[in-house]
This record gives sequence, structure tokens and C-alpha cells, in this order.
Amino acid sequence: MSYFSHLECSVPCGAPALDPRREHHLCQCGAPLLVGYDLDAARAWTRDTLAGRPANMWRYRELLPLFDDEQPLTLGEGWTPLIHASRLGADLGVERLFVKDESLNPTNSFKARGLSAAVTRAKYLGAKTLSVPSAGNAANAMAAYAAAAGLEAKVFMPRDVKRPFIQECELYGAEVNLVDGLITDAGRIAAERGKPLGWYDVSTLKEPYRIEGKKTMAYELGEQLGWNFPDWIIYPTGGGTGMVGMWKAFDEMERLGWKTPGSRPRMVSVQADTCAPIVRAFEQGAERSEMWLNAKTIADGLRVPKAVGDFLVLRAVRESGGTALAVSDTDMVSGMRALGSREGISAAPEGGAALHAVKVLIKDGRIKPKDSVVVFNTGGALKYLEVL
Repeated sequence: MSYFSHLECSVPCGAPALDPRREHHLCQCGAPLLVGYDLDAARAWTRDTLAGRPANMWRYRELLPLFDDEQPLTLGEGWTPLIHASRLGADLGVERLFVKDESLNPTNSFKARGLSAAVTRAKYLGAKTLSVPSAGNAANAMAAYAAAAGLEAKVFMPRDVKRPFIQECELYGAEVNLVDGLITDAGRIAAERGKPLGWYDVSTLKEPYRIEGKKTMAYELGEQLGWNFPDWIIYPTGGGTGMVGMWKAFDEMERLGWKTPGSRPRMVSVQADTCAPIVRAFEQGAERSEMWLNAKTIADGLRVPKAVGDFLVLRAVRESGGTALAVSDTDMVSGMRALGSREGISAAPEGGAALHAVKVLIKDGRIKPKDSVVVFNTGGALKYLEVL
């Protein structure tokens, strides 16, 4: 049974709930919209029902944006392994160190989760052409799911994006548009070109459904750890959809009775030291970030000079008692090599950044030897081998 019921403002601003059977992107106040569910009724859905379900993210379909008469557009995304990194943990002095390896999703990254949900909803809303600005992985995922749905895909990426991202989009039949500048410039150009033509925009947090795909990472952590949640989640943050989604999922699970209220993991937002708007805002005590000038880093997914949902990321970090850290490109590559040579994990620079953040937090005495820590590796190394 689906409990999908409405859309609501993330601020909130007092605007009325919106009908999800109609196309909506941002609230009338300009803030991101969030998907709402009838959580009182959903308490009848117990986690015991998950046994034997397909090993993908749609095992949680009751609390995903899907009505009873609909089927998800899936390529098998989700239910990625949670690897006990025992050798790295011994090196670092943390026995319970885990890596949630999102590189094993379709198109080799966590973006598959969000785009599976977003493209599913777009198709049922009658979209014909999808567009997305991307640093690479979101474009690959959108192109793949658009192909599976029989929809046109228009992707907009910075001109200096790594070649494998362009080639993979072309593999799925997408139209690739390279723009001068950063992902923010790609977003502006995509909107200018697509809005008059009626393209369905699946930009990060400019539609409500990518968050829903990403939130399943938190549900999976609970299920894979026997509904005991880690002390720390270390998450590389560009647009921050996954951080926002997981924080939303913790609230849902508490209201369902699946999780003890008030025992949430400390959320750590990790960025590049040459593009760290969230870190700077956190350190300044600001509610929103400011545009980061001259953003650059080898981690394409972290080169986001200002995120639409920055205030939601900062809210999750602060409410959890977590923190925000910036990592150098050199330390990212060292982290990639450590994950590869010590655990056999193919990690993107973003995953390397998250691992290095663990080292910093251990050195500072914040992460204790008995703490449980989950590092998110958000993509694989193969599209980034040149950085080695």
C-alpha cells in the first residue's frame, strides 16, 4: 500500500500542501519541496514485511513516491553492500568502520537512486523530455533512466568534465551540451533553454523526488545493521541531496516506530578545501552558504559553489551534533588509494575525501575507538583514474 500523499515546503513558508499528481518543482516561495506521506497510517507497515523483497531500493515502496497502480522504473539500484572495513579500521584504531559502497549502483554511483525515483515520477506525470545540469554522475544516471523510460535526455555539463562522463551519456543516447563554467552555469543555461520548450527539469532539489531515492540509503543502513544505527555518517557533499534525504528518513523511521527517537548518527559533511561553501557556512554559524568563487577540485561531484538546499544540509549537520570538514585533493587521492589497497574498494575522490575526514576526526579525538562509523563511497574510481 502506498502512503504517498502530498508535497510540502521545506522551509516551511505556510504555503498549502500540493497535489503530487500534478507537476511541481519548487515551492511558491522558491524553496525546495519535500514529499509527504500519511505517516500515521503508515505505522501499520512493519519492517517485518521487508523479508524476501527484491534487493533494490524499491523494497521500501510504501514510503516512496509511487501510487498503488504504478510500477517503478528500476535498473536494480540500491541495496548496495555495507562493507566492514576491518583492515582500514585496524590501521585507524576504529574497530567498527564500515563503507557503504554506492559505486555498485547502476551507472556506477549513488545518483542512480535519486534518478530512478525522479524519472519514474516524471514519466507518470507525462514528461517527454528531461534535462539536468550535472558534474557527471547525475547526467549518466539520468541518461540511463531516460533511455529505459523511452524519454529524451538533455544533459548540460561543464566543458572541462572528465571524458568518461561525456561518453557514458552518449552511450545512453542523451544529447550532451558542454558549457563554459561550473555546474551552476550549466543549470542556468539548461533552464533558459528548456523552460520555454517544456522540458522536465530534474536538477538537484529543484524537483522533490531525487531526495526520496537518496533517503533509501538510511533505510538500508538500518536494515543492514539490524536496526542499530551508526554513531557517525561521513558523507561527501556537493548538492547534498543524500544528506537531506537521510535526515528525512530518520524522521520517518522514528515516526513509524522503526527507530528509537533521538538516537540519530552524527552527520559529517565533507567538501573540497577549494570548494567548501557548506564548511564555511557551518564554521561561521550561518544558516545558508555564500557562492564559492573560483571553485575547483578533482572531485567533480564536490565542485558545487552553492547548493540550492544548503540550509537543509546545515540543519542536518547541526541538529545531529555533527560537523563539516574540508579536504585537499591530495588527501582525497590518498584516501582512494587506501580504500583500494587495503579493502579492494574502487572509490571515487569523493569516497577518498570521506575516508580522510575519518582520520581527521580520530586525530581530533571526536571519533572514539568504540564508535561505529559509516563512510559513504558515492562512486567508483574508473571514471577518475586520471587523477591517480
